[in-house]
Amino acid sequence: MDTVTQVALGAAVGETVLGRKVGWRAPVWGGLCGLLPDLDVLWPYVDPVAEFTWHRGYSHSFAVLALATPLAAWAATRIHPATRAHSRGWLLLVFLALVTHPLLDCFTVYGTQVLLPFSDLPVNWSTIFVIDPVFSVPLILGVAAAQAGRGRRLGRRLNNTGLAIAVAWLACTIAVKAHVNRVTEESLPAAGVTRWLTVPSPFNAVLWRVVAMTGDGRYLEGYYSLLDAERRVSFVSRPDGHGLLEPLRGEAPVARLMWFSRGFFAGRELESGEIVISDLRMGLEESLAFSFVVGRREGRAIGPAPVRSWPSPGFPSGAVGRLWDRILGRSSHPACIASC
Repeated sequence: MDTVTQVALGAAVGETVLGRKVGWRAPVWGGLCGLLPDLDVLWPYVDPVAEFTWHRGYSHSFAVLALATPLAAWAATRIHPATRAHSRGWLLLVFLALVTHPLLDCFTVYGTQVLLPFSDLPVNWSTIFVIDPVFSVPLILGVAAAQAGRGRRLGRRLNNTGLAIAVAWLACTIAVKAHVNRVTEESLPAAGVTRWLTVPSPFNAVLWRVVAMTGDGRYLEGYYSLLDAERRVSFVSRPDGHGLLEPLRGEAPVARLMWFSRGFFAGRELESGEIVISDLRMGLEESLAFSFVVGRREGRAIGPAPVRSWPSPGFPSGAVGRLWDRILGRSSHPACIASC
């Protein structure tokens, strides 16, 4: 999830666990611990693919964070010696604020390697978009209320209420995804699909994007809104460009991205002859969030090239309006938002 949400979640957890006993220190340390796992972005990775696929790696591991908990709790009591009587509370606060960060990340589609070093499996349940106001705003308001009413029972209750609303919304997204998955299964072709996924569209859990790989040089992309009149996903077929990437399959960045994307990737050739690989799970159609130049065509041959990020073009003019129309189920383009 986004940084603001993770800090707010950590602060809300800190306030709930220890706010009544140590005051403002609890949400401050909770927010700090909620931020810490994402500081892995400061690590000097060898290339952009490594940065993309190792973010949410060891810094998000449950085992690593459990080992870091006593150190962080000790630091809190050293900085605030008057609170040493609550050392067990500090341990619980730090552990929950640290661990809820990667746990929440698991509900996005990115892929969080919470089981390292025992397994590098990226966990991505994909029930919530990386920025979801329905989840974030109650947390922010609850923490703000607790600080404004420091020492008052009402402030603590509002913080707990905000945390409860956020958790309830997260549970709702799980139920919504289960429904969308059933609709998708009913809408997919009877044969040819090798894997598929559903992911919420930006900033909401009403409109869902569906990507299905067919294994025959194409992939399917479609959308389904909970407000659609018809219980069906309409798909558009697009080239997957896997043939362009075949000569590069042995290159470490390409192989790692193919693995990290769980097979949801596509290749394309730019006018310059450069070969780009894109993770199909994140973004909308032609506005995919993570793409990388990994090769170049020289005559008929395709060989490796220095890896660099290929910037997303962003949403074109009118895309937000089309997205809103599609959410409401009134779009005349059932499977097209960003590029129609």
